[in-house]
Amino acid sequence: MTYRLRVDPAAVRAIDTHVHIQIDDSGRTALPPAFIEAMDRYFGQSDPVRTVDETAEYFRERRVAAVVFTVDATTHLGHAPNRIDDLVAGAERNADILIPFGSVDPLQGDAAVDEARRQAGDLGVRGFKFHPTVQGFDPSDPRFIALFAAIEELGLPIVVHTGQTGVGAGMPGGGGLRLGLSNPMLLDEVAARHPDLQIVMAHPSVPWQDEAISIATHKINTWIDLSGWSPRYFGPALTRAARSYLSHKMLFGSDFPALTPDRWFDDFAALEFPEAAVDRIIRGNALRLLGLETT
Repeated sequence: MTYRLRVDPAAVRAIDTHVHIQIDDSGRTALPPAFIEAMDRYFGQSDPVRTVDETAEYFRERRVAAVVFTVDATTHLGHAPNRIDDLVAGAERNADILIPFGSVDPLQGDAAVDEARRQAGDLGVRGFKFHPTVQGFDPSDPRFIALFAAIEELGLPIVVHTGQTGVGAGMPGGGGLRLGLSNPMLLDEVAARHPDLQIVMAHPSVPWQDEAISIATHKINTWIDLSGWSPRYFGPALTRAARSYLSHKMLFGSDFPALTPDRWFDDFAALEFPEAAVDRIIRGNALRLLGLETT
């Protein structure tokens, strides 16, 4: 089974670049049960957990294409996530609306590099998702150069969590997770070392938003996705950058199911961005990043 990109840009009104698939067909979940319970409390479980097919139907009803993924933190959390093969198979069944990204455990060294190549070559994933805090790794560490170089060679983008996270929130010691690993400045090292690797800094990077804006301004191979926070809570610096000088590098993302695209769109409309900036953010920039302009 290999995923074949079949999203018709003319058939969708937006592209959500940040959608989590949290369960597979066997019932395996992305995170250990204690972390899921803590996240439900943190987010108020705004939307129920959905399978790949249920997620596809939700986004198809809204004419919104969705980049879908899980996070492999097997070593750090001692929990194997929902299977990427299952996720990609589901995306292939719904290739008109879903775009699968892969995930590998960076702490597995050479095996992670081999797995990244397998997911790209055999499964056809269109990018990779990383979460340094959850996966327990510093992306700037030279140990991970081989992994990022392999993905750069494959010509695929990466989405990397930045800033605060709801994972571990409210647990003793935050579940042992370190927020500092998700400081976007660590990705400046990655962007400098791998100039052909497209790097999406996921979320408003609270409390390091200025760092993320600085990196996106300086490094042409970096982007910011606006997922995980309602636009009504965007800080002034992010709002100013998104509506003007960085509108060509901003991406719509919901962080579904933690935040729904319906809520995101409603709150974004209240910001009254220029029409050209809106089109770039909710659709145009993602078309460029994902190579959909030529399909």
